[in-house]
Amino acid sequence: MAGPGLLVSVGYMDPGNWATDIAAGSKYGFALLWVVVASSIAAMLLQTLSLRLGLVARLDLARACRARYSPAVNRFLWIMAEISIVATDVAEVLGSALALHLLLRVSILVGIGITALDTLLVLGLQGQGFRQVEAIVLGLIVTIGVCFAVELAMVHLDWREIARGLIVRPGIWRDPSQLVLAVGILGATVMPHNLYLHSSIVQTRHFATDERSRHEAIRLSTLDAVVSLSLALLINAAILALAAAAFHSTGHAYVAEIQDAYHLLDPLVGGTLASVIFGIALLASGQSSTFTGTIAGQILMEGFLELKMPCWKRRVITRGLALVPAFGGVLLLGEAGIGKLLVLSQVALSFQLPFAIWPLIRLTSDAGLMGRYANGLPIKTVAWALFAVITAANIWLVGRLLAPQQVVFGQPAT
Repeated sequence: MAGPGLLVSVGYMDPGNWATDIAAGSKYGFALLWVVVASSIAAMLLQTLSLRLGLVARLDLARACRARYSPAVNRFLWIMAEISIVATDVAEVLGSALALHLLLRVSILVGIGITALDTLLVLGLQGQGFRQVEAIVLGLIVTIGVCFAVELAMVHLDWREIARGLIVRPGIWRDPSQLVLAVGILGATVMPHNLYLHSSIVQTRHFATDERSRHEAIRLSTLDAVVSLSLALLINAAILALAAAAFHSTGHAYVAEIQDAYHLLDPLVGGTLASVIFGIALLASGQSSTFTGTIAGQILMEGFLELKMPCWKRRVITRGLALVPAFGGVLLLGEAGIGKLLVLSQVALSFQLPFAIWPLIRLTSDAGLMGRYANGLPIKTVAWALFAVITAANIWLVGRLLAPQQVVFGQPAT
């Protein structure tokens, strides 16, 4: 049963997470570490509901929505989910292009153009099966994890400060800039399309149809999801910890751009390999979600529209839609605006999240569909409370970003 959790977890460590974690760590040290942990726990709950829907009802979230809601509602949900996939792909394009720029010294625009060639990777995996894709994704995750383990070994970590960072601090509500970063971390952590993805790919695992086997499948799949998302949690915590130890403690409180973090690491850490390892991890992060975004797109089209499309065609469409805002944003804001573009992509993701959570909670709470595995009162209470918090946070975040002369992700920005 292991594997689907890994495919889902890559969405929780993409370049969008890097932007928010680096900004939070450099400006506030370890103070927002608890937000990373809380967001990851919320993701574990939602992904568990998603996999239960797939294993019990034998339906992915998109197909379940098509069976439950009107055509107009389904079209709306499909559009929202597609926007989330494109927003994710924009972050992957920018992250991979930035990594190529830092490692190979090519321009950002050339790097963006090179990322268009990752369709060849998808073509090469045609017909290879989920196990091969999972093995590649695992390799990329291990690469990211090892890189950050080496990075953290090169800096001095204050474990007492890390422990304090796990404590919820009420002062966050009095600091607009800190609250914006906290909401940004939440939006970057919980991915809408992953809820559709997980409910589908767990069905690639085969088990007997008796009640005992189903219960065991749910238990093992839940373990797979929790362990995989725990790895993503450790990597996100490592990014924030690296920024806190290398930048915040040395007086560099406004490192909001990933390329700034790359260039600052060598002189601050004292190792010539520090920035190179950082760039390699960023490239692995940008590429790891390529596969899952394509699979999620196919699930959405087949589930909502009953439309089948070859994997490579789906990839071409998604990457083509992502290249437009990526190219346009860099041309408009310049190479120094990569951080802003990454943040905007995460805002878009966060805004789409409630439209995936609402039907997920409703469907998994339906005893007629889920039987004895329908959500009980405690899970429903927590899930709906999470929905309310995320929705309110999105509304607040959009309001703050639209307001003029607000402090957002580092230095004051208009």
